[in-house]
Amino acid sequence: MKTAFLALLAAAVTIPPVLSAPKEVTKWKITGQLEEACSCNAACPCWFDSKPTRVTCGGNQVLFIQKGNYGNVKLDGLAIANYAESPEDKTMMDSFGKWKFSTNYIDEKANPEQRKALEAIAAMVLPSNNASTNFRTAYVPITRKIEGKDHLITIGSVATFTGHLVEGGLGGSSRITNPPGADPIHHQYAQGKTTKMTYTDSGQNWDWKDTNYMLGTFTVDSDQYTKYAAGLAQKMAAKQKTEGTENK
Repeated sequence: MKTAFLALLAAAVTIPPVLSAPKEVTKWKITGQLEEACSCNAACPCWFDSKPTRVTCGGNQVLFIQKGNYGNVKLDGLAIANYAESPEDKTMMDSFGKWKFSTNYIDEKANPEQRKALEAIAAMVLPSNNASTNFRTAYVPITRKIEGKDHLITIGSVATFTGHLVEGGLGGSSRITNPPGADPIHHQYAQGKTTKMTYTDSGQNWDWKDTNYMLGTFTVDSDQYTKYAAGLAQKMAAKQKTEGTENK
């Protein structure tokens, strides 16, 4: 589900030019694993700027941070997540800023200082109020249990999903590298399917199986995402210019 792409896209095109000296930005870096699932069939077509398998794409991204810091604040062993749903019958680019809802979940184990740090990072790498006006943040337990090939992720009492990787035609796991909608966290991921996926928060009642599942590893930092946002702004400006010319 291409939510991180839209989050950065929103930030890139809505921030006005800075005329005064830029405010000092806190540097951050996180290393860990991405667990992701959505309602689309595998592989999720949203990463390729195609329409979702169902009428909408509803899904999540969960980042388990093995090692990380936000300035001097340590973030080792914590997690952040997002659940969101796209508008009906729209590609991700066409649904920019119009998501039905977007909810960020912050690991409740984090202390107040860590929570602020995780919220700041989530605003860069996950969809926040830039993706939807129907946005909120909740603090819940975020856990993962690995049993053989199955990864079971639980978000408080509102969400669970179990995923497993699929085998590639030549053996090993099936991997997708640098899809059109890739951001730094999604530079490469292994492809899989869910066994089951449920979600009962934000006015939703999802209960799906055999849908898209993705597993990735990442090491990303604030400099990468600042550079990514700048490049995304240029691409968006070019796209708007092209569309404006075509509509004349």
